[in-house]
Amino acid sequence: MTATTDTPRLPFERPNALEIAPLFAVLRRQGPVVRVTTPVGDPAWLVTGFEQVRAVFTDPRFGRSHPAPEEASALSDAAILSRPQGDHETEHVEHARMRKMLVPAFSANRIRRLADHVQELADGCFDAMERARAAHPGEPIDLHELLSFPLPVLVICELLGVPYEDRDTFRVLSERMGRMDIGTGADAALDEFTAYMRRLATVKRREPGQDVVSDMVRAQADDPSFTDDDLARLAAGLLFAGHETTSNRIDLGALYLLTDLTRRDALAADPEGRVHGVVEEILRLSAPSGLGVLRYAHDDVEVGGVTIARGDAVILSIAAANRDSAVFPSPETFDPDRKPNSHVAFAYGGWFCIGASLARTELRVVFGSLFRRFPGLRLAVPVDELQVRTNRVTGGVDRVPVLW
Repeated sequence: MTATTDTPRLPFERPNALEIAPLFAVLRRQGPVVRVTTPVGDPAWLVTGFEQVRAVFTDPRFGRSHPAPEEASALSDAAILSRPQGDHETEHVEHARMRKMLVPAFSANRIRRLADHVQELADGCFDAMERARAAHPGEPIDLHELLSFPLPVLVICELLGVPYEDRDTFRVLSERMGRMDIGTGADAALDEFTAYMRRLATVKRREPGQDVVSDMVRAQADDPSFTDDDLARLAAGLLFAGHETTSNRIDLGALYLLTDLTRRDALAADPEGRVHGVVEEILRLSAPSGLGVLRYAHDDVEVGGVTIARGDAVILSIAAANRDSAVFPSPETFDPDRKPNSHVAFAYGGWFCIGASLARTELRVVFGSLFRRFPGLRLAVPVDELQVRTNRVTGGVDRVPVLW
């Protein structure tokens, strides 16, 4: 499947990790839905308008499955978030079934009860930062390596029941399955990841605990159609999403606050009063990836004044939608006092991220206490020197060097 040569090709060039490509605003002025080419050269529709993005999320005529998967446009060569998923005939029923099973594990009440423990884990990461500075006085330490990566991993491992000592294994596999430049290596990593989860499920069957993988094993007893392969792939997806996306947002949130020290100081002066608004604005503005959420049309559908044909790929640009000036005044401005702030960082409707409460809790803990512990924290290099990982479907940056 090939696109025409005159359509813009994703990912677009962006100024730095905190700004999205200016081309998104140019394309939105042409219309909220325009034709583009994916990174692998396939045709797709790009949706940049806030209302249109929400409309696609709530329209059952769109989904992650494709009526003819072998003919579908691909977003990239990554093994996740890039191609059709699920069965076209049963996707929406299966999606509802999976959400119903997982809702208790990720309920707001359960996550609230976790908050104190998340703070303990964050304090442990802060201790590691202190030790790193003591070992190398005067040298920058990497916030990504000592906080942004390990904290979400600790939390999601505990929630899912994954041994933390296996973190290096799934870190390597997560990175490989999200890579867009290693060909079949990404699919091989996904196969290894699901095999790992299948082995873990076997352990939980013998020794169940109070964790999500054990919950899924117990669910199999009531629903034999929920196979080991279903369980393994779902658990692998939860583990990947549970640490990768939150890690990116901690990185970018720190960059937003450290590139303008008045933001840092305002939060440090009143962390309890300001952290909620700061976190929501980090969620709205942070755009680790220059791509978007992939969907396929299951019927001919009109969106934003254009007709999207059955089977067409649709890329929902969350980053562009969250900067739609029709919804967000001064959309490029980091404004923790913004009200309302009805962003779509966690998608919308029936696709609203089931882990949103967990991610918000982690971000509030981090940014509610980071500057109490390190009030003089500052970036060690200009933000323009930090490279966006364009070879990863989830984007982000590899390092956040800081001093204090």
